[in-house]
Amino acid sequence: MASIYRWMAAQDGGLEHLALGIDDTGVHAEGVVIGTDEGTQFACHYVIRCDPRWHVRSVEVHVVHGGALLLESDGEGSWRNADGLLLPALAGCLDVDLTCTPFTNTLPIRRLGAQLAQRREIVVAYIDVPRLALAPSRQAYACLEPRRYRFESLSNPFSAGIETDGDGLVLHYPGLFERVGIRHPAAALNPGR
Repeated sequence: MASIYRWMAAQDGGLEHLALGIDDTGVHAEGVVIGTDEGTQFACHYVIRCDPRWHVRSVEVHVVHGGALLLESDGEGSWRNADGLLLPALAGCLDVDLTCTPFTNTLPIRRLGAQLAQRREIVVAYIDVPRLALAPSRQAYACLEPRRYRFESLSNPFSAGIETDGDGLVLHYPGLFERVGIRHPAAALNPGR
């Protein structure tokens, strides 16, 4: 059974509903986002699958009345599109970053774990939603204190201090996202706890 997370966008009142399942076979995340980007309202559905090491293996994004994007990875930094064509521009990317969700910050936080005691630079497959523009993006993460990380976008200069829960999922992303709900399977079965 999946845990349910919800976030609200700080500036436009957008909302995300994410179902996250983690087991021995890997990670399955499925989210629905309604939001606004540069004054344009949009809705999208995404699915991200990772192996048990939190290496992204596939990502699908479907924008309502706006197209779709499907990418697959070998988990070691080699990517292909829906037609099976190799995408050399994404070589070395182990994570994805969807602009519409704070969930994708969890991917490098969980994948790198204790390595984030020191600042780590990474390159991610950056997907601009709702346009579905795809490009590599240089980023950096560092753990400032337990459950608090410094995120830096190096390709488009920006930084923020991100607060997370004990599982690395965003609680507060200043100026962008605030978590507004969570439900774990056990809580659903035992509502009095």
